[in-house]
Amino acid sequence: MAIVRITLNVPAEKTRLTKNAFYAQSGGVTAVINATACGVLESARKHKNKIGKVLAGRNGILGALTEDLIDTSKESAKAIAALRHTPGGAFGSARYKLKGLEENRAEYERLIEVFRAHDIGYFFYNGGGDSMDTAHKVSQLSKKLGFPITCIGIPKTVDNDLAVTDVCPGFGSVAKYVAVSTCEAALDVASMAKTSTKVFILEVMGRHAGWIAAAAGLAGTTPAEPPHVILFPESPFDERAFLTRVKHSVQRYDYCVIVVSEGVRHPDGRFLAESGKRDAFGHAQLGGAATTVAAIVQDHLGYKYHYAIADYLQRSARHIASKVDVEQAYAVGRRAVELALAGENAVMPTIIRESDAPYRWKLGHVALGRVANREKKLPRSFISRDGFAITPACRRYLQPLIVGEDYPPYRNGLPAYVALKNKSVARRLKNKFVLT
Repeated sequence: MAIVRITLNVPAEKTRLTKNAFYAQSGGVTAVINATACGVLESARKHKNKIGKVLAGRNGILGALTEDLIDTSKESAKAIAALRHTPGGAFGSARYKLKGLEENRAEYERLIEVFRAHDIGYFFYNGGGDSMDTAHKVSQLSKKLGFPITCIGIPKTVDNDLAVTDVCPGFGSVAKYVAVSTCEAALDVASMAKTSTKVFILEVMGRHAGWIAAAAGLAGTTPAEPPHVILFPESPFDERAFLTRVKHSVQRYDYCVIVVSEGVRHPDGRFLAESGKRDAFGHAQLGGAATTVAAIVQDHLGYKYHYAIADYLQRSARHIASKVDVEQAYAVGRRAVELALAGENAVMPTIIRESDAPYRWKLGHVALGRVANREKKLPRSFISRDGFAITPACRRYLQPLIVGEDYPPYRNGLPAYVALKNKSVARRLKNKFVLT
């Protein structure tokens, strides 16, 4: 019997049993979002028989829409491991919110088109509530278009406002930074209070939820210790009560340390520091709560003041990251890959608290539909009756999250952070996508 050998000219990627994965970072980055990326990449590399390459989106989801993909397989194991101690977003992030399926179906179809072209079967989206919504919608539309994608959302936000999960990776480190900064700045002010500055104001992030502002409360344990006043988004700003509290603090302790969330509002709902502009997500552009509060103090009490705006410093301070936060950030990245390979879809890893003292936690997961576009605000039971401090219940929740140090390696006195090669993947689509 003659044996006929037939050679088929089929592209290698069409015959692979494995699928590639797409990973993207979204929204404001954190001190530990790269630790999550490290967890994803290291875990995926251990399952090469199931996941081919991990392609990262350059500048987040924009990388998928514009087919600007990064081949992470070109990075050494040492470089990937160094992500665990490097702040910022290693592949670039973006504040770009995909609209609803009915409003702009073309964007979602473009994502599927790019995924199909690059044989991507897994979508790992590392972000907040808006990102969880995007991952959820992609999982739904991909089925309708005949190219099902396994979509796993990975939690990240310094605001700590994602629903269901006990804590969001990124929050523990910003909480530690704010608590330490409050403590240190207060020692400076107290030293000069007799003859100089009476009031110090620190503005922190937190549009609708006061978790970061609350973390400043860890700096002191008695009324005499700072912060003497915390202004939360959840508590409408009462100017008269605020001024009374500041005056009392200065008269009794010689000085007053105030921590104000950027999202503090007037009783009628207006932000103290709304600029009138909107960001890419459609949120009111904030900034200037500290200057507004300082002006109120100056106008009514005449005290000499200084203020600081933590801004990007609070979310990028990897040198003082919480060890617990780093461990949790890495763990959710690893867990995301495990969930995908276990057949889960349209879910997000969660952190479940088992006990406060000793602090114990484990991982779970939740359907993206239960997390998308939902905000977890600071419970009223975490805010003191007068609205200017945290309660013991809040302290019990916060304290374990800032425990432990995880210092990066240092070189010549500075942290030795990694910069990846970020080699591009060749484009396979002829048509370009125009962002709207």
